[in-house]
Amino acid sequence: MVNTKRGLVLGATAAALTAVTVTGAGLHLSQSQAFFQESPKELVDEVWQIINLHYVDATFNHVDWKQVRQDYVKSREYSTKQDAYEAIREMLKKLDDPYTRFMDPQEFQNMQIDTSGELTGVGIQLTKDEETDELVVISPIEDTPAFEAGIQARDVITKIDEQSTEGMDINTAVNLIRGKAGTDVTLTIRRGTEQIQFTVKRARIEIHPVRYSLQESPTGPVGYIRLNQFNANATSEMRAAIQDLESKNVSGYIMDLRSNPGGLLHASVQIASMWIPQGTIVSTVNRIGSPEVQSANGKAMTDKPLVVLVDGGSASASEILSGALQDHKRGVLVGTKTFGKGLVQSVRGLGDGSGLAVTIAKYLTPNGRDINHEGIAPDVEIDLTDEQRQQIRRENLIGSPQDPQYAKALQVLQQEIAASRRQQAEAPSLK
Repeated sequence: MVNTKRGLVLGATAAALTAVTVTGAGLHLSQSQAFFQESPKELVDEVWQIINLHYVDATFNHVDWKQVRQDYVKSREYSTKQDAYEAIREMLKKLDDPYTRFMDPQEFQNMQIDTSGELTGVGIQLTKDEETDELVVISPIEDTPAFEAGIQARDVITKIDEQSTEGMDINTAVNLIRGKAGTDVTLTIRRGTEQIQFTVKRARIEIHPVRYSLQESPTGPVGYIRLNQFNANATSEMRAAIQDLESKNVSGYIMDLRSNPGGLLHASVQIASMWIPQGTIVSTVNRIGSPEVQSANGKAMTDKPLVVLVDGGSASASEILSGALQDHKRGVLVGTKTFGKGLVQSVRGLGDGSGLAVTIAKYLTPNGRDINHEGIAPDVEIDLTDEQRQQIRRENLIGSPQDPQYAKALQVLQQEIAASRRQQAEAPSLK
């Protein structure tokens, strides 16, 4: 069962504690659950076949994938689904890809949320550092328990309720951190050389991915738009924000993608099309090197100057959007280098109600940049100290003059507005 484009996930990890929309999942479970329960070996083979057909690396990380089938399908018998689940995870581990992973039915159900953008948890996204094998926070989601507690992007989780995370996979960590709303989980964090312990209360979280406001500046009113993630609501909320701010005759925009861990591919393309009038937005390249180009739809909503705030927590779909704006010289990037995650996952349901996320492609910016591991460097670099980050969170100063990165973005935007006005004044008259 192959998902449509709307199901392609670009989050820094799809095994995250945040919203992921899955298209096509669960459509045939009732008829096939009994079959897979009676024949768990078929489930192992189903996963093998999906990887064999769709995985981005045709060498399978230099693993003899046919021999893997011989070892795990033809040469083994499985008496229970749990045995099959364990074998599948062993099989996938050979790919050495933290983004390709198996989810049992409960884990898969946790991943599927409705389009209201709600989740239960603490509000963080996790990945595994490929070099250290440690659990790393991509970013906390704004206005969630983790965010309010002070957990930051790049924090390393060393313990969950006193249980060491050494060697722990993401699914296990997610299950330990998840729990009933109102209960506590204690996370031990390593930040640099410092060990910090956070006790965080789990909650039911409603996520509105877009927040915006009208801000005054010496060059006139400015539209400030903060995009927290690319979920199913992001496109409509971004469109509404731009429409409202355009009606107020803003002179330019600041779009804030800091700590935005990504989300859905189609959302990033649609939002980019609101700013870029024409041309390539992103190209995805599959295992045989065949590119699929996604382009602007010719329906840009504004041509006013734009500055984009990014940081190390801006990942994946955020990097598609910021990379396209930078390559088209449509926006000036301010902040620090982005996370560097240029892989696309397809998430699909399996026959017994479990699920599989599989890396199927990498993506390139319009100028052909492969940002995986490298990230996107801002045009204007400005970093924050840990003390500044904590103060901004504690006093809710994000997007205010007391936010140094925002203040720099506003300064750059004023320069862009002034330059735009000079160009308009110098343009030859058509009268």
